[in-house]
Amino acid sequence: MNHITPQELKQKIDDGHVFLLDVREQIEHQEFNIGGTLIPLGDLLLHINEIPSDQPVIVYCKKGIRSQIAIQRLEEKTGLTNLINLKGGIDAWKKVFDF
Repeated sequence: MNHITPQELKQKIDDGHVFLLDVREQIEHQEFNIGGTLIPLGDLLLHINEIPSDQPVIVYCKKGIRSQIAIQRLEEKTGLTNLINLKGGIDAWKKVFDF
C-alpha cells in the first residue's frame, strides 16, 4: 500500500492533480475537511463508480486506519492501483498545518 505525508499531499493539492476521498462519517467531515469527496467507509462499495482511475486518489480518515481498510476493500473489488493512504490521517494534517 502506498502512503503519502501531509506535506506531500499539500503539494499535490496545490498542483491540482489529485482526487481526495474522505472515508470518515458525515459529522467528522462537517467538523473539519480538506476538500475531499465524502464517501463513508460503510458506503464505499456502493459508490465505486465515483472513484476515478485516471488520477491519484488520496484516501483519508481521522488517523489513517479506516483509509487503509478502504484501500484494501477497493483494491480487492476493483483492482484500482492509484489509491494512496494519507499517513496519520486528518490528525497528522492538523498537526503539520497547525489546525
